[in-house]
Amino acid sequence: MSKFWELPIEQLDRGQWEALCDGCGKCCIHKLEDEDTGEVVPTNVACRLLNRRTGFCSDYKHRRAYVPECVRLTAGNVRTIDWLPTTCAYRLRAAGEPLRDWHYLISGDRETVHTAGISVRGWTVSEDDVARARNNSPAAAPAPLRTASPSISEGPGYPNPMEIMQAVEMLNKNGVQVTFTSAQVSFL
Repeated sequence: MSKFWELPIEQLDRGQWEALCDGCGKCCIHKLEDEDTGEVVPTNVACRLLNRRTGFCSDYKHRRAYVPECVRLTAGNVRTIDWLPTTCAYRLRAAGEPLRDWHYLISGDRETVHTAGISVRGWTVSEDDVARARNNSPAAAPAPLRTASPSISEGPGYPNPMEIMQAVEMLNKNGVQVTFTSAQVSFL
């Protein structure tokens, strides 16, 4: 008998669909979209609801009340969401590819996504921390950041959130409209 995660995603029930999530948290980081080219670049700024230690939403059941733009990921739309990381279990299975060795359904341990360096643990800040730092609030300036290496992030690295905000402000002052896209994902 097949393991449920080897089935086509259209055949999964709700519990199986939810269990497919690897807990990397990358779907819950903010992305910047270039209006001219449509290129989407991930940042290291995470949704306020993301538990950056576990890689899961801290209020999954009520997330849409706090983050109305949270994208609901389904078997029907997963193939059209191109900003999902190439390591995403939903993306892999939608393409008929197997789960990676670090996925907890393969390894038997929820920590392997973190120890393999795939998750958001250790290199993200909460959007709330960025907002407080931007407003010069002495209460909670974010800790110094490290950016993800290209091998982990699948790109040129994740920009520092303060640099992002400064660049957006500079571009807006010069008449260039920048769209800051919030792209958190929720599941079926």
